[in-house]
Amino acid sequence: MTGADFDHEELVVRHGERSGATMAVAIHSTALGPALGGLRLWHYESDADGIADVLRLASGMTMKAAAAGLDLGGGKGLICSPATAATLSWTLRREMLLDFGDLVESLGGRYITAEDVGTSAEDMATVAERTANVTGLPKSNGGAGDPSPFTAIGVEAAMRACVESRFGSRELRGLGAVVVGLGHVGARLAMRMRAAGARLVVSDTDPRKRDLAQRLGAGWVEPGEAIKVECDVLAPCAMGGAIGEASADRVRAQIICGAANNQLADDRLAARLDQRGVLYAPDFIANAGGLINVYREVRGYDEDRALAMAMDIEQTMRQVLAASEARSMTPLAAATELARERLDLVVRN
Repeated sequence: MTGADFDHEELVVRHGERSGATMAVAIHSTALGPALGGLRLWHYESDADGIADVLRLASGMTMKAAAAGLDLGGGKGLICSPATAATLSWTLRREMLLDFGDLVESLGGRYITAEDVGTSAEDMATVAERTANVTGLPKSNGGAGDPSPFTAIGVEAAMRACVESRFGSRELRGLGAVVVGLGHVGARLAMRMRAAGARLVVSDTDPRKRDLAQRLGAGWVEPGEAIKVECDVLAPCAMGGAIGEASADRVRAQIICGAANNQLADDRLAARLDQRGVLYAPDFIANAGGLINVYREVRGYDEDRALAMAMDIEQTMRQVLAASEARSMTPLAAATELARERLDLVVRN
């Protein structure tokens, strides 16, 4: 990321006092409210890779909150783990989470954290020992629990809008779908799609996830081959950058609509996909359900209200697709305009 790309309000990088781990918070914008974004605990090749990732993710959270109509800014938290999350000792994991809680507390409420890749609602309870600026807590701690079911609900809602736009009906029954990444959100999305009658193929880097494929009666494909499967809907639900320069030309799906953040390695690939006739659903519209759920926890939790707002993502995606067609622009460009219009309105007022 170059200096010209850096339009964030603040980036704080520290080494944890207890753990020694490198950790960071990127605050992209507080124009609409405190910056909210999950804590990613991940093993990166270098700390620099982690910092670049947290900056990209924070700016995406600004767009996500603005497009969803939430009074939140965009931010993201990061712990650069010295090992994969699965191999961390309990003691080191706890020390890193406590250190991160201290970092969040030092920001004076400008940033609110929540779970993300590599962390859980239970981890948020540990962070909450050091700061009150945390959401997505377990229900036993007075929170709303794991937000991933709401993310899956929102992605399915967005998918129905895309399917309606492309095929004339919002029904998923009988459509061929590929879900890549069977983590908290991807697994739930796969189950929802199977229940809706989609013909399902799934993929994950963890071969143990084949058990879920068998339970769902789904086909299995290796991750490197998933993008080449001819299907109606491809749902990237793992890490970002799933669609790169080379893979953009190999996509054989009619629609790309998934839960992963930053699905495109470069936003300019949206135009290439559009030219190839592939409908790319902007990820920050489709995957906003989890953010909506933790936002409702901050505001005073009402599960029915959170569910209704997540399902309204279908209408938001319809709005984006209609603007895309009317203005002869990609859906990503239309979604970006939607978010920026709200941000600009706040700045002008």
